Amino acid sequence: WIFILLFILSEVFFFVSFFWAFYDSSLVPVVEVGMVWPPKGISPLSVYSVPLLNTIILLTRGVTVTWAHHSLINNFFFKSFISLFFTIALGVYFLSIQYLEYAEARFSIADGVYGRTFFIATGFHGIHVLIGTSFLFYVFLVLLSGKLLFNHHFSFEAAAWYWHFVDVVWLILFISIYWWGSL
Repeated sequence: WIFILLFILSEVFFFVSFFWAFYDSSLVPVVEVGMVWPPKGISPLSVYSVPLLNTIILLTRGVTVTWAHHSLINNFFFKSFISLFFTIALGVYFLSIQYLEYAEARFSIADGVYGRTFFIATGFHGIHVLIGTSFLFYVFLVLLSGKLLFNHHFSFEAAAWYWHFVDVVWLILFISIYWWGSL
């Protein structure tokens, strides 16, 4: 279990670098961006549209993965199966909504520091959602094979820890880049 925690810790520092870049650029905007944040010419996405929907999806998938874990611990195979299925489906739905968000954005990665920090931070988060969904799909297959037991399920716990980490990163992204970054 120490290795998965060290892995997640390394991922924390990976995302800290993106938040550092965002806050460094936004707290004291330089002349090149018009000394305002968001920079002149950038129309940030409305925090109450797609980002809020993705936040609701994220909170829901956090609940469903926790439900799956508690069902597994209590040896309720069917409930664990259903809730894990919903968690995976919500992960895929989150990624599809993020794709639509990118298509609707009125700025690109080439639009200076705002575009770069936005697309790199949210893009890497999306990659992590894809990885977490893949982990949970693997656990789902192991659950279906009958090898995941109430007293033998570390692979599930490791995937759930990673999933919750990705959820926390999104909440920080939502508050920082979407909400505060669009004020």
